[in-house]
Amino acid sequence: MRTTRAEQQQRTREAVLSAADRLFVERGFHATSVDQIAQAAGYTKGAVYSNFAAKEDVFFAVYERRMERAVLELERTLAASPDPAGWIESVIADTGRRRGRDDRWLSTFFEFWAHVVRRPALRKRFATIHARLEGPFVDALERHAEDHGAQPASDPRQVHLAMTAMTLGLTLERLVRPQVVDGDIATRIARLVLDHLVKGADDEGADGATGRRRTGAAPRPRAGRA
Repeated sequence: MRTTRAEQQQRTREAVLSAADRLFVERGFHATSVDQIAQAAGYTKGAVYSNFAAKEDVFFAVYERRMERAVLELERTLAASPDPAGWIESVIADTGRRRGRDDRWLSTFFEFWAHVVRRPALRKRFATIHARLEGPFVDALERHAEDHGAQPASDPRQVHLAMTAMTLGLTLERLVRPQVVDGDIATRIARLVLDHLVKGADDEGADGATGRRRTGAAPRPRAGRA
């Protein structure tokens, strides 16, 4: 059966994105040319430009595809987790311990971040994609507070922003000075943040004194959640 023009264009786009992703990881953003992407994908440079206006557009599409996969995975694992605080800790721990596993992509990611800072239109597009990670984490933070019968001590969106800045900052330090970054430091800080989020909202003991939630205490039911 013959493929339609739209199907062929989609096939070309996917081939270009896969080739670009691989080259960006191997060489970085600036060192990768549109010619190299086209050659690696098995198409002409014109085929690349028929799908993307510039190399930055190719990177945005690569980043968005990676983000879509990451958010879907985060949402899937959060939905399956009975412990939102534990989920947050596990995600942060995985990020902190990814030494060598994804370092070349992270290097390219930081390179592109620096590239867009002085380009307002590009910066806005980057920020829009980057912000998509907020949803699952804010949901987990709100569930954590509800489990403790609490109103969050800080805005969950600001908490997520601080956690993101911490993990990205530690990642950048690790790429430059791997010997000084403790792989578990982000997780330990996350625990402190999670404790702060529900500070002052712990259960009262039998004597009426307020303290930390007792081990084994049942969480408050979350109304309206499946």
